Amino acid sequence: MAKRRLKVFGAEKEVKAIARERVGKVKPGQVIVPKSARRPKYKSDPLEGGSDS
Repeated sequence: MAKRRLKVFGAEKEVKAIARERVGKVKPGQVIVPKSARRPKYKSDPLEGGSDS
């Protein structure tokens, strides 16, 4: 049988693990919706000339 390889110490992994303990897990990323599919931020002004009446 082959000898098992020892895990190499990684400072970056250790720092991240400590940060996760203190702060908590990172929230999952959100999908960015394209601007054409988003709701408008402001309502259009009805007096600004949108209708013919």
